[in-house]
Amino acid sequence: MPTVTLGALAGNFGRDLPRCVDKAVGIIDAAARDGVDLLVFPHATLGGYLGALRDPSPETLPPALDPDGPELAAIAAAAGDMTLCIGYTEAVDGTRYNTAVCLSGDGVLGVHRKVHQPVDEGIHYGAGDSFRAFDTPVGRLGMLIDYDKTFPESARSLALDGAQVVAALSAWPASVTDRAARLPSDRQSRLFDLYDCARAAENQVFVVASNQTGVMGSLRFLGQAKVVGPGGEVLAATRSKGGLARAEVDIDTELARSRRVLDHLRERRPETYATEPTRSPAPRGGPPCA
Repeated sequence: MPTVTLGALAGNFGRDLPRCVDKAVGIIDAAARDGVDLLVFPHATLGGYLGALRDPSPETLPPALDPDGPELAAIAAAAGDMTLCIGYTEAVDGTRYNTAVCLSGDGVLGVHRKVHQPVDEGIHYGAGDSFRAFDTPVGRLGMLIDYDKTFPESARSLALDGAQVVAALSAWPASVTDRAARLPSDRQSRLFDLYDCARAAENQVFVVASNQTGVMGSLRFLGQAKVVGPGGEVLAATRSKGGLARAEVDIDTELARSRRVLDHLRERRPETYATEPTRSPAPRGGPPCA
Protein backbone atom coordinates (compact mmCIF):
# COMPACT_ATOMS: atom_id res chain seq x y z
CA MET A 1 0.00 0.00 0.00
CA PRO A 2 1.40 3.47 -0.83
CA THR A 3 1.73 6.24 1.71
CA VAL A 4 -1.63 7.66 2.79
CA THR A 5 -2.71 10.75 4.70
CA LEU A 6 -4.89 10.17 7.76
CA GLY A 7 -7.00 13.06 9.02
CA ALA A 8 -8.81 13.44 12.37
CA LEU A 9 -11.24 16.34 12.75
CA ALA A 10 -12.13 18.37 15.82
CA GLY A 11 -15.17 20.56 15.22
CA ASN A 12 -18.48 21.85 16.49
CA PHE A 13 -21.67 20.39 15.01
CA GLY A 14 -25.07 21.17 16.48
CA ARG A 15 -28.77 20.64 15.84
CA ASP A 16 -29.07 22.58 12.56
CA LEU A 17 -28.98 19.58 10.25
CA PRO A 18 -28.74 21.41 6.87
CA ARG A 19 -25.88 23.49 8.26
CA CYS A 20 -24.15 20.33 9.54
CA VAL A 21 -24.35 18.76 6.09
CA ASP A 22 -23.10 21.91 4.34
CA LYS A 23 -20.25 22.30 6.83
CA ALA A 24 -19.23 18.65 6.46
CA VAL A 25 -19.26 18.90 2.65
CA GLY A 26 -17.06 22.02 2.83
CA ILE A 27 -14.58 20.23 5.09
CA ILE A 28 -14.52 17.23 2.76
CA ASP A 29 -13.78 19.47 -0.22
CA ALA A 30 -10.93 21.21 1.63
CA ALA A 31 -9.49 17.91 2.87
CA ALA A 32 -9.57 16.47 -0.67
CA ARG A 33 -7.59 19.46 -1.93
CA ASP A 34 -5.05 18.78 0.83
CA GLY A 35 -4.67 15.15 -0.22
CA VAL A 36 -6.38 13.50 2.77
CA ASP A 37 -7.14 9.84 2.08
CA LEU A 38 -8.99 8.97 5.30
CA LEU A 39 -11.03 11.67 7.04
CA VAL A 40 -12.61 10.88 10.42
CA PHE A 41 -15.36 13.26 11.54
CA PRO A 42 -16.55 13.49 15.16
CA HIS A 43 -19.44 11.45 16.39
CA ALA A 44 -22.81 13.21 16.03
CA THR A 45 -21.57 15.36 13.15
CA LEU A 46 -25.03 15.20 11.59
CA GLY A 47 -27.40 16.75 14.11
CA GLY A 48 -25.29 16.99 17.24
CA TYR A 49 -25.12 14.96 20.44
CA LEU A 50 -27.11 14.84 23.66
CA GLY A 51 -27.27 18.01 25.74
CA ALA A 52 -26.93 16.08 29.01
CA LEU A 53 -25.73 12.64 30.09
CA ARG A 54 -28.13 12.29 33.01
CA ASP A 55 -31.84 11.91 32.26
CA PRO A 56 -31.84 13.54 28.79
CA SER A 57 -35.35 14.69 27.92
CA PRO A 58 -36.89 13.39 24.68
CA GLU A 59 -37.52 16.88 23.28
CA THR A 60 -33.79 17.69 23.40
CA LEU A 61 -32.59 14.61 21.51
CA PRO A 62 -30.75 14.98 18.20
CA PRO A 63 -32.68 14.36 14.99
CA ALA A 64 -32.76 10.67 14.08
CA LEU A 65 -31.88 10.01 10.44
CA ASP A 66 -32.73 7.35 7.91
CA PRO A 67 -29.44 5.70 6.84
CA ASP A 68 -30.76 5.81 3.26
CA GLY A 69 -31.77 9.45 3.56
CA PRO A 70 -30.50 12.54 1.72
CA GLU A 71 -27.98 13.59 4.40
CA LEU A 72 -25.66 10.61 4.06
CA ALA A 73 -26.24 10.60 0.30
CA ALA A 74 -24.86 14.15 0.17
CA ILE A 75 -21.84 13.14 2.24
CA ALA A 76 -21.13 10.14 0.00
CA ALA A 77 -21.42 12.27 -3.13
CA ALA A 78 -18.91 14.75 -1.71
CA ALA A 79 -16.48 12.02 -0.62
CA GLY A 80 -15.53 10.89 -4.11
CA ASP A 81 -12.31 8.85 -3.86
CA MET A 82 -11.80 9.75 -0.20
CA THR A 83 -12.64 7.31 2.59
CA LEU A 84 -14.44 8.99 5.46
CA CYS A 85 -16.11 8.09 8.74
CA ILE A 86 -18.95 10.15 10.15
CA GLY A 87 -21.33 9.81 13.09
CA TYR A 88 -25.04 10.47 13.52
CA THR A 89 -28.21 9.30 15.29
CA GLU A 90 -29.66 6.48 13.22
CA ALA A 91 -33.36 5.60 13.19
CA VAL A 92 -34.25 1.95 12.47
CA ASP A 93 -37.69 0.45 13.15
CA GLY A 94 -38.46 3.02 15.82
CA THR A 95 -35.15 2.59 17.67
CA ARG A 96 -32.39 5.18 17.88
CA TYR A 97 -28.72 4.21 17.67
CA ASN A 98 -25.51 6.15 18.00
CA THR A 99 -24.02 5.10 14.68
CA ALA A 100 -20.83 5.61 12.71
CA VAL A 101 -20.67 4.92 9.00
CA CYS A 102 -17.59 4.61 6.81
CA LEU A 103 -18.18 5.48 3.18
CA SER A 104 -16.76 6.77 -0.05
CA GLY A 105 -18.25 7.90 -3.32
CA ASP A 106 -18.81 4.22 -4.09
CA GLY A 107 -21.12 3.79 -1.10
CA VAL A 108 -21.06 2.40 2.44
CA LEU A 109 -17.96 0.43 3.43
CA GLY A 110 -18.81 -0.30 7.05
CA VAL A 111 -21.20 0.54 9.90
CA HIS A 112 -20.79 0.50 13.69
CA ARG A 113 -23.42 1.05 16.36
CA LYS A 114 -22.14 2.21 19.74
CA VAL A 115 -21.99 -0.74 22.13
CA HIS A 116 -21.13 0.81 25.50
CA GLN A 117 -23.64 3.33 26.85
CA PRO A 118 -22.71 5.72 29.69
CA VAL A 119 -25.07 6.99 32.41
CA ASP A 120 -28.61 7.39 31.00
CA GLU A 121 -27.87 7.14 27.28
CA GLY A 122 -29.54 3.73 27.12
CA ILE A 123 -32.91 5.29 28.02
CA HIS A 124 -33.32 6.62 24.49
CA TYR A 125 -30.80 4.60 22.44
CA GLY A 126 -30.40 0.98 21.48
CA ALA A 127 -26.96 -0.60 21.82
CA GLY A 128 -24.82 -2.24 19.18
CA ASP A 129 -23.71 -5.83 19.72
CA SER A 130 -20.43 -6.34 17.87
CA PHE A 131 -17.11 -4.96 16.69
CA ARG A 132 -16.18 -5.78 13.09
CA ALA A 133 -13.37 -4.65 10.81
CA PHE A 134 -13.86 -4.15 7.08
CA ASP A 135 -11.77 -3.42 4.00
CA THR A 136 -11.34 0.12 2.66
CA PRO A 137 -9.09 1.80 0.08
CA VAL A 138 -6.71 2.84 2.91
CA GLY A 139 -6.53 -0.61 4.50
CA ARG A 140 -8.59 -2.72 6.87
CA LEU A 141 -10.43 -0.46 9.30
CA GLY A 142 -12.67 -0.65 12.37
CA MET A 143 -14.69 1.99 14.21
CA LEU A 144 -15.41 2.89 17.83
CA ILE A 145 -17.80 5.51 19.20
CA ASP A 146 -17.14 7.53 22.36
CA TYR A 147 -17.27 5.31 25.45
CA ASP A 148 -16.39 2.21 23.40
CA LYS A 149 -12.72 3.14 23.52
CA THR A 150 -12.70 3.04 27.32
CA PHE A 151 -12.86 -0.75 27.10
CA PRO A 152 -9.69 -2.50 25.84
CA GLU A 153 -11.75 -5.38 24.48
CA SER A 154 -13.35 -3.09 21.89
CA ALA A 155 -10.21 -2.14 20.01
CA ARG A 156 -8.68 -5.57 20.63
CA SER A 157 -11.67 -7.19 18.91
CA LEU A 158 -11.09 -4.98 15.87
CA ALA A 159 -7.37 -5.70 15.82
CA LEU A 160 -8.01 -9.45 16.01
CA ASP A 161 -10.36 -9.00 13.04
CA GLY A 162 -7.45 -7.55 11.09
CA ALA A 163 -7.99 -3.81 11.58
CA GLN A 164 -4.88 -1.81 10.75
CA VAL A 165 -6.56 1.50 11.55
CA VAL A 166 -9.10 2.18 14.29
CA ALA A 167 -11.28 5.25 13.71
CA ALA A 168 -12.49 6.49 17.10
CA LEU A 169 -15.34 8.96 16.62
CA SER A 170 -16.31 10.92 19.72
CA ALA A 171 -18.58 13.51 21.19
CA TRP A 172 -16.57 13.35 24.41
CA PRO A 173 -17.22 16.03 27.04
CA ALA A 174 -15.24 17.42 29.93
CA SER A 175 -16.10 16.07 33.36
CA VAL A 176 -19.64 16.91 34.43
CA THR A 177 -18.97 16.25 38.13
CA ASP A 178 -15.55 17.84 38.67
CA ARG A 179 -15.09 20.39 35.89
CA ALA A 180 -11.70 22.04 35.61
CA ALA A 181 -11.29 25.74 34.83
CA ARG A 182 -9.17 24.87 31.78
CA LEU A 183 -9.94 22.00 29.41
CA PRO A 184 -6.33 20.70 29.29
CA SER A 185 -6.49 20.23 33.07
CA ASP A 186 -9.76 18.32 33.03
CA ARG A 187 -9.59 14.67 34.09
CA GLN A 188 -11.55 13.63 31.01
CA SER A 189 -9.00 15.42 28.84
CA ARG A 190 -6.29 13.22 30.32
CA LEU A 191 -8.33 10.02 29.96
CA PHE A 192 -9.32 10.84 26.37
CA ASP A 193 -5.66 11.11 25.35
CA LEU A 194 -4.65 8.11 27.44
CA TYR A 195 -7.21 5.81 25.83
CA ASP A 196 -6.21 6.86 22.31
CA CYS A 197 -2.54 6.13 22.92
CA ALA A 198 -3.14 2.94 24.90
CA ARG A 199 -5.50 1.43 22.33
CA ALA A 200 -2.94 2.11 19.58
CA ALA A 201 0.08 0.78 21.51
CA GLU A 202 -1.50 -2.34 22.99
CA ASN A 203 -2.82 -3.45 19.59
CA GLN A 204 0.00 -1.98 17.46
CA VAL A 205 -2.43 -0.21 15.14
CA PHE A 206 -3.07 3.36 14.03
CA VAL A 207 -5.80 5.21 15.92
CA VAL A 208 -7.47 8.18 14.22
CA ALA A 209 -9.46 9.91 16.95
CA SER A 210 -11.91 12.73 16.27
CA ASN A 211 -14.05 14.73 18.70
CA GLN A 212 -16.60 17.48 18.96
CA THR A 213 -15.66 20.95 20.23
CA GLY A 214 -17.80 23.70 21.75
CA VAL A 215 -20.88 23.35 23.95
CA MET A 216 -24.13 21.41 23.64
CA GLY A 217 -26.56 21.90 26.53
CA SER A 218 -24.64 21.22 29.74
CA LEU A 219 -21.78 19.44 27.95
CA ARG A 220 -18.50 21.08 26.96
CA PHE A 221 -16.56 19.01 24.44
CA LEU A 222 -12.80 18.47 24.56
CA GLY A 223 -11.63 18.52 20.95
CA GLN A 224 -8.17 16.88 21.05
CA ALA A 225 -8.44 15.10 17.69
CA LYS A 226 -5.31 13.16 16.90
CA VAL A 227 -3.55 10.54 14.83
CA VAL A 228 -1.66 7.98 16.93
CA GLY A 229 0.95 5.57 15.58
CA PRO A 230 1.22 1.87 16.43
CA GLY A 231 3.78 2.59 19.13
CA GLY A 232 1.39 4.90 20.96
CA GLU A 233 3.11 8.06 19.71
CA VAL A 234 0.95 11.07 18.78
CA LEU A 235 1.78 11.95 15.17
CA ALA A 236 -0.55 14.97 14.89
CA ALA A 237 -3.09 16.66 17.16
CA THR A 238 -5.43 19.65 17.32
CA ARG A 239 -5.49 20.18 21.11
CA SER A 240 -8.78 21.64 22.39
CA LYS A 241 -9.60 23.87 19.41
CA GLY A 242 -11.20 22.94 16.13
CA GLY A 243 -9.02 21.84 13.26
CA LEU A 244 -7.68 18.87 11.34
CA ALA A 245 -4.85 16.67 12.59
CA ARG A 246 -3.08 15.12 9.59
CA ALA A 247 -0.32 12.55 9.33
CA GLU A 248 1.20 10.96 6.24
CA VAL A 249 2.00 7.32 6.94
CA ASP A 250 2.92 4.05 5.29
CA ILE A 251 0.49 1.77 7.11
CA ASP A 252 1.92 -1.61 6.10
CA THR A 253 5.52 -0.61 6.73
CA GLU A 254 4.83 1.01 10.10
CA LEU A 255 2.72 -1.89 11.36
CA ALA A 256 5.35 -4.41 10.29
CA ARG A 257 8.07 -2.36 12.01
CA SER A 258 6.10 -2.11 15.25
CA ARG A 259 5.60 -5.89 15.34
CA ARG A 260 9.08 -6.92 14.17
CA VAL A 261 10.28 -8.01 17.63
CA LEU A 262 7.25 -7.83 19.93
CA ASP A 263 3.97 -8.84 18.32
CA HIS A 264 1.24 -8.28 20.91
CA LEU A 265 -1.54 -10.04 19.03
CA ARG A 266 0.53 -13.11 18.23
CA GLU A 267 1.98 -13.37 21.74
CA ARG A 268 -1.32 -13.25 23.61
CA ARG A 269 -2.20 -16.04 26.09
CA PRO A 270 -6.00 -16.02 25.87
CA GLU A 271 -6.34 -19.27 27.83
CA THR A 272 -5.04 -17.43 30.92
CA TYR A 273 -7.41 -14.45 30.78
CA ALA A 274 -10.60 -14.23 32.81
CA THR A 275 -13.58 -13.40 30.62
CA GLU A 276 -15.97 -12.75 33.52
CA PRO A 277 -15.36 -11.16 36.94
CA THR A 278 -14.15 -13.66 39.53
CA ARG A 279 -15.53 -11.42 42.27
CA SER A 280 -18.67 -9.34 42.41
CA PRO A 281 -18.02 -5.86 40.96
CA ALA A 282 -18.11 -2.86 43.27
CA PRO A 283 -21.37 -0.83 43.30
CA ARG A 284 -21.52 1.52 40.36
CA GLY A 285 -20.75 5.07 41.41
CA GLY A 286 -20.67 6.68 38.00
CA PRO A 287 -18.90 5.91 34.74
CA PRO A 288 -15.48 7.27 33.75
CA CYS A 289 -17.09 9.67 31.29
CA ALA A 290 -18.70 11.63 34.13
